[in-house]
Amino acid sequence: MSFRFQIILYTVAALLALVGLTEAVYLTVMNLTGETAICGGSTDCFKVLGSSYAHVGRIPVAGFGAVAYYCAFSCAVFAAFGHVRARTFFVMVVSAMFLTTLWLLYVQAFLLHAFCRYCLFSAALIFILTAVVVLTPRAESFESR
Repeated sequence: MSFRFQIILYTVAALLALVGLTEAVYLTVMNLTGETAICGGSTDCFKVLGSSYAHVGRIPVAGFGAVAYYCAFSCAVFAAFGHVRARTFFVMVVSAMFLTTLWLLYVQAFLLHAFCRYCLFSAALIFILTAVVVLTPRAESFESR
């Protein structure tokens, strides 16, 4: 795989993480200010975002998502510029995001019986970020460019 293709993959990952960061910050701000997110009339969205699973203590889960997306964005940018450790951290962050997403999808499907559009959009972004991790060769192969 060419080095140029690797740069493209990490650039796409950075842009996707930036979109996810925007969504997560929006949901966090809405939650912390007591506003309701615009869900297009979906009662499922309100059910998920208002559930006890939407918080860890007093912190909204979207806040943790914002931090995770910021980390993924930062790592992807540094990885695009050839930093090997950033690639390792990118894999770790995206892996943690993927596992968390699987848990949250389980909660929506089997515990809440409702799906939030924002959550599903975020899950799609994380699945694509996971695909970038899978498609990108291991860090050792980046050394020879």
